[in-house]
Amino acid sequence: MMSASLNSVALLAAAVVIAATPVSAQLSDAGYVLGPDDSIQIVVYGQPEAGISTRIKADGTIVMPLIGTLTAAGLTNVSLAKNVANKLTGGGFLKSPVVNVEIASYVSKSVNVAGKVALPGIIALDRNYRALDVMLKAGWIRDNGATYVLLRRAGSAEMRLDTDAMVRGDEDKNPVLRAGDTLFVPDADQFYISGQVNRAGSFAIVPGMTVRQALAVAGGVSATGSAGKVGLIRGGAKEIDADPSVVIQKNDVILIKERLF
Repeated sequence: MMSASLNSVALLAAAVVIAATPVSAQLSDAGYVLGPDDSIQIVVYGQPEAGISTRIKADGTIVMPLIGTLTAAGLTNVSLAKNVANKLTGGGFLKSPVVNVEIASYVSKSVNVAGKVALPGIIALDRNYRALDVMLKAGWIRDNGATYVLLRRAGSAEMRLDTDAMVRGDEDKNPVLRAGDTLFVPDADQFYISGQVNRAGSFAIVPGMTVRQALAVAGGVSATGSAGKVGLIRGGAKEIDADPSVVIQKNDVILIKERLF
């Protein structure tokens, strides 16, 4: 179907955009900011007894050997490593400790992806992700999904992100996501076609689809139908004669009438 082809083209283009992004741009993020319930491993090289694997408590702290209670929430892994090294030095425990902090699990900051995507679920924000990045992590849109994504954010109005603009790199349609955001892909917008066609029913709309293209999706006009006698019902309005070049809208009803012999 046309929707499947569109989604495949969009996914390929998106992958090209990501691949073409300079490495320096990909690494320019300030870093993941730790929060409650994140799991971390702190290694003090040459001093295994001074390190620890732990989960950050609800109050944002951890408890370390030698040092005791230390605030971790609100810091990046790099800044936490510096704090640990300073505490070990300042407390007289070690002279010049080399400390590394690895994040074992990202829990405190994540987004939800739901609806018609290949891999719905929770995705950790281990760096700054834009909507396109997360959609690719979720396996992109399924064939029966819409050609747009709804961004739901607490305290803000729902935002519609068109996938073609997202892939083009339009920043207003490809925002940086925040913890707690939800990306939702609804069912594809549909039109309905009945009468003298080979496959009557409901079909997905792709951007810019015309009445002529809708007829093609429905298998064309049957032997008893007339391509010149097409009716269109839109919303609560009365049926009108439809020009083949008219662009289809959500929930349009197309009627193909019988041919006069």
